[in-house]
Amino acid sequence: MTSRFICKTGLIIALLLAGLGAGADARSYQKFVGEYEGTGTVDPAGTLETRDLKVKITETKKGFKVAWVSVSRGAGGKSKRKSYTVEFQPSKRENIYSAAMRTDLFGNRVPLDPLAGDPYVWARIDGNVLIVYAMLINDDGGYEMQVYERTLTPAGLDLSYSRVRDGEKLRTITAELKRIK
Repeated sequence: MTSRFICKTGLIIALLLAGLGAGADARSYQKFVGEYEGTGTVDPAGTLETRDLKVKITETKKGFKVAWVSVSRGAGGKSKRKSYTVEFQPSKRENIYSAAMRTDLFGNRVPLDPLAGDPYVWARIDGNVLIVYAMLINDDGGYEMQVYERTLTPAGLDLSYSRVRDGEKLRTITAELKRIK
């Protein structure tokens, strides 16, 4: 009876420790939570432009959400604003998060369908770097990949963005974003 009790106790402790480890991993995004803003340098086709950038990372019930805004100014002072918001939930793989961009028939948040022309988006955390990937399948079956690397710094985040279509780099953006909240 004593050895049986010890085995059961050991099993319970092992399961609890495994659960604690999974919980810590599932919440590794917490260090990124905050609001950041700054100016980025864009290099489209060898010319330099600047862009105002804002990023807000918040915790959600099941994961985290990344919202970002990019404002570019064209000739004549005309501005163009783009904004995106993606919610992420832990996947079954360590430090990899699936996008929860739509609700399925059963009320579950799930990724969009890349074969229907929607982007397939996921995120991963590698130490102090939060990387968001967005893959699109073009009408001709080719691909476009956008990668947002956000690295934590003492002042906020360093952003490195790249956009590649069928192996050809189309655009890069680098920025230092200061934490404002």
